[in-house]
Amino acid sequence: MSIEHKKVAVVGAGIVGVCTALLLQRRGFHVTMIDPNPPGEGASFGNAGCFNGSSVVPMSMPGMITSVPRWLVDPMGPLSIRFRYLPRLTPWLIRFLLAGRQSKVKEQATALRSLLNTTVPLITSLADEAGARHLIRHEGHLYVYRTEEGFAKDSGGWELRRLNGISTQTLDAAALRDFDPNLSHAFTKGILIEENGHTTNPHRLVTLLFGKVVANGGQFVNARVTGFEIVGQALKSIRTNVGEIAVDAAVIAAGAHSKSLAASLGDDVPLDTERGYHIVIRDPEVTPRIPTTDAEGKFIATPMETGLRIGGTVELAGLSAPPNWKRAHILFKQARNLLPGLAPAASEDHYTKWMGFRPSMPDSLPVIGPSCRTPDVIYAFGHGHLGMTGAPMTATIVSELIAGEKTSIDITPFAAARFSRAHASTHGSPSIELPIRQNTT
Repeated sequence: MSIEHKKVAVVGAGIVGVCTALLLQRRGFHVTMIDPNPPGEGASFGNAGCFNGSSVVPMSMPGMITSVPRWLVDPMGPLSIRFRYLPRLTPWLIRFLLAGRQSKVKEQATALRSLLNTTVPLITSLADEAGARHLIRHEGHLYVYRTEEGFAKDSGGWELRRLNGISTQTLDAAALRDFDPNLSHAFTKGILIEENGHTTNPHRLVTLLFGKVVANGGQFVNARVTGFEIVGQALKSIRTNVGEIAVDAAVIAAGAHSKSLAASLGDDVPLDTERGYHIVIRDPEVTPRIPTTDAEGKFIATPMETGLRIGGTVELAGLSAPPNWKRAHILFKQARNLLPGLAPAASEDHYTKWMGFRPSMPDSLPVIGPSCRTPDVIYAFGHGHLGMTGAPMTATIVSELIAGEKTSIDITPFAAARFSRAHASTHGSPSIELPIRQNTT
């Protein structure tokens, strides 16, 4: 079948899905996007908006196992675990801690750099195509520290960045005040990474990219995927709660809801969710000059069209537990520690709050590549904190796979089978095929 007659379904209309749809259309494929929610209203809505090719440091690092007791008893910490969710989380958490071995984090950082290092030019090209260039900034990213001890604790991460060719500029206290006088004078060191960029409105960026998909002839089906019809190894259709859609290939980019879809295709991936919170301060008295991370406070402040967004807290509690809005409210106090010029909030109406689900793998690497059941279904999920940053190259890889071309980078580290015993012993895909079962995602 020629490309111009090949029908591809993209399951998920977040940043990964819309970028993938656009790149498939560039190659001449007919694209249908499927999502039970409006485009860009999942994790893509609430992220920090950054395109950080420097984000190569895995979430799990050497020595992190000593932090587990604190995560269990401190519900307001930058990373917390709800005790009731611990039994279900334990297999993921064990894999997470094992991924933090020194040899593993070096491999993970190298893989992440290959995925992320061309993010800014790739997303800029897509934004140009969609009339969204005005939402892209290429101004860098700043990390700030109060103490040398705090900086020393992050030395392993900065060494991983250096090993992967990421250039940094160190600012002492005086240079930091000159660079951004709005920051607290309590900060004594800053690390500037000039290669990074950000968007001033993540949701509007996704919706404009989606609009271009539709303008190119793409279709959108507001539905929930419930299964797949596969004959032999050939995908014939996708089942949804509103009917079947005939397709020749499919992309699973459903974020936190991708696990059950992969399971129905025979891939047991250890995907869980990091519940992220943010607030947006309307009409802030001051903002940082560029996106700025309080490295010791573990949060980020990004100036946006809608106000000043503060985010970064992580909670491991699954998809069904109610939000703990105290975790959002504490972000305002942290913002004032970063930016003393912010006035105290007269009430919670001073800012909006949000909670969403980051789709996270225990080794901090997304799942990209074909399913074990059929090569006609390609996975593109599990980006954790890196959905905005990882979307452009992920979309490039997926479009290359569906077109039958060699991928731009080695995708072995991102294989769905990397956690299976068969893969661990042979570095190949498991040969077993599991029956497809219905799911409700």
